Amino acid sequence: MAHEKFDVGGMTCAACQAHVDKAVCSLTGVTDVSVNLLSGSMTVDYDESQLTPDDICAAVDRAGYSASPVAAAGAPGTSAAAGPGAAHHESPTKKLEATAAAMKTRLTVSIIFLIPLFYIGMGHMLGWPLPAVFTDHVHSMTLALTMFMLLLPILYMNRAYFINGFKSLAHRAPTMDALIAIGAAASVAWSVYAMFIMADQLAYGDVHGAAATAMDNLYLESAGTILTLVTVGKYLETRSKSKTGSAIEALIDLAPKTACVVEADGTEHTVDVDAIQVGQTVRVRPGESVPVDGIVLEGASAIDEAALTGESIPVEKNPGDTVHAATINRTGSFTFRATRVGADTSLAKIIQLVEDANATKAPIARLADKVAGVFVPAVLVIALITFIIWMALTGDVNEALTAGVAVVVISCPCALGLATPVAIMVGTGKGAEMGVLFKSAEALETLHNVDTVVLDKTGTVTQGRPAVTDILPAVRADGSAMSEKQLLKLACALEKQSEHPLAEAIMAKAEERGIVARPVDDFAAVPGRGVTAHEGHNPVAAGNAQLMAELGIEVDRTQLESFARAGKTPLFFAKNGELVGTIAVADEVKPTSRAAIEALGRLGVHAVMLTGDNRLTAQAIARTVGLADDAVIADVMPADKERHVRELQERGNVVAMVGDGINDSPALARADVGLAIGAGADVAKEGADVVLMHSDLLDVARAIELSRAVIRNIKQDLFWALFYNSLGIPLAAGVLYPVLGWQLSPMFGAAAMSLSSVCVVTNALRLRTFHPKIVGE
Repeated sequence: MAHEKFDVGGMTCAACQAHVDKAVCSLTGVTDVSVNLLSGSMTVDYDESQLTPDDICAAVDRAGYSASPVAAAGAPGTSAAAGPGAAHHESPTKKLEATAAAMKTRLTVSIIFLIPLFYIGMGHMLGWPLPAVFTDHVHSMTLALTMFMLLLPILYMNRAYFINGFKSLAHRAPTMDALIAIGAAASVAWSVYAMFIMADQLAYGDVHGAAATAMDNLYLESAGTILTLVTVGKYLETRSKSKTGSAIEALIDLAPKTACVVEADGTEHTVDVDAIQVGQTVRVRPGESVPVDGIVLEGASAIDEAALTGESIPVEKNPGDTVHAATINRTGSFTFRATRVGADTSLAKIIQLVEDANATKAPIARLADKVAGVFVPAVLVIALITFIIWMALTGDVNEALTAGVAVVVISCPCALGLATPVAIMVGTGKGAEMGVLFKSAEALETLHNVDTVVLDKTGTVTQGRPAVTDILPAVRADGSAMSEKQLLKLACALEKQSEHPLAEAIMAKAEERGIVARPVDDFAAVPGRGVTAHEGHNPVAAGNAQLMAELGIEVDRTQLESFARAGKTPLFFAKNGELVGTIAVADEVKPTSRAAIEALGRLGVHAVMLTGDNRLTAQAIARTVGLADDAVIADVMPADKERHVRELQERGNVVAMVGDGINDSPALARADVGLAIGAGADVAKEGADVVLMHSDLLDVARAIELSRAVIRNIKQDLFWALFYNSLGIPLAAGVLYPVLGWQLSPMFGAAAMSLSSVCVVTNALRLRTFHPKIVGE
């Protein structure tokens, strides 16, 4: 099964999107299609044995549009221009800005010619002063020809509406451009017909008849106004849409364009980032950005990794440490060996995740797609019925034409088509800024319904690595006692040769305090109990209460139970047959875990902790973070986590699972939404729908709150789009004419249509200012 991305040209509205989707879906071998109107792209899952990319492009071409495969990042023969792996991620901002610039030129020319056209065409009705040549009945044809000549540049600059619109009609798949083209063409065609009538009247000397025909039947200013107002709306809409891609644009711009490569002979030269190969040595000086991912070879520095992890404090890097593309070298110079370049860098993967999410379709968008697929044909039918009814009731072709054209130009399928993709793009971009990476629009939507969050304990609620919590020297029989430093020295000497995780915690504590381990003799590990050795002539030992009992050393049972209730593991140390101290080690709770669980509670989400620890230890951790005992599922084997998630779902809960994305993969996949926490720079977490870059449990609550804000925004836009069309089309058809004697002008219809799309995009852009209210900053 292949997954291919295509650029699609010619789409202007939701109806276009629906037609492309239908054309590709009809191909045998296609399993899934997602067409994105906003980015002009399409992703297709298909059977390679039945289809080729050329077949898919041909289907799109037959539908009246164009398509071409997007070269895979890093594929042989592809070129780059925007940083490591980012070159193949075309900036949506630049693409839309270029479209807006072209639209601005169209709009400027249209306005320049519309102003005199509108003045001449409407001046006599509004009492504006006009040259005599335009008011004298004898010169009515001069007025008509002048208006027609002023209209021609507007028609030419906006010819795309006619080309695309009539092409879609020829393919029996009418779009919004077809509505605009029909409305403007009907106005122009009737006006040209009227000009021929005027010419005939003038030929027979009926000057007043020609003047009356001009006053009642010339719709040239209406056609120009319709095209110009629609272009105003399109320009404002495109400008607004260009802002939706600012998050991806910012990510792409993070990467440097050049790098300093160090050759084997020590010479250095500057190359394009895209020319760097795996295994090459690269130098980074203070103030420069790291161009690709790699491992430090020589030198040391403090690296600002805020772009990837959100951590504002620079991280010290020494030989052997990993560095990532787009992070900033703050202090010293160092060299590193490139390990991941191009599309394999952490930055490129983050960009790809955001783009992939934008390319997918949220379930809520399916309704809009279905409506858009039949919207334009339905509008054309309504316009035809409106024209017929007005003709039947009034017999006045002018009144009937006005109503029919107004129906055509006021309808707006664009608002329906833009409601979801614009909000999704802004929402996923905002998520990326917050360090929350949504892999799909479906995950973003589903998260807003989550009512239960299952938290893996180790590495999610806790730090995921043991740390020393207590250093307690014991008082000997003679009243003497070691100092904490002396006890830690003894512990360091005993645990240096041990590979146990608890030993690693003690060694880390010793290193933190600058203690160097002294050598011991006769070191021996006692499986499941501890270690023994000799320090000079003195026998020493470290281990659990069982080892102490075997050595005939008594430990404080009260203290032992206290540690157990607190979720701590005590290590007892003995010298010359006497207990000299205890060091307690525990997997410490993350500083934000309690606040995160409280935030979830305020969002109405029930938190459950899942762990393989014994119940006593698990409940101790739970109490620390504010969870009740019944919210703890303990003694769970890794293979059973998926079963517990499934059981929660069977009770009717919508479940999100939060884990490290590795041994939690089955549970992450089973959950309605899987969130991988502790990702750091490794964003390609298998089984997860959402990646939390900051390793902060608070981001779970932030993600849920963002999801709810996005879905709320989409519902607002869909409501507005449906309400606008439901109200506007009947008004344009003239339902209020019998009551108020009021008929909507096509010019006002065009203005309203343009405004509707702008309102939808502008509303979605409000998400750029989103700040979590429950969690806070």
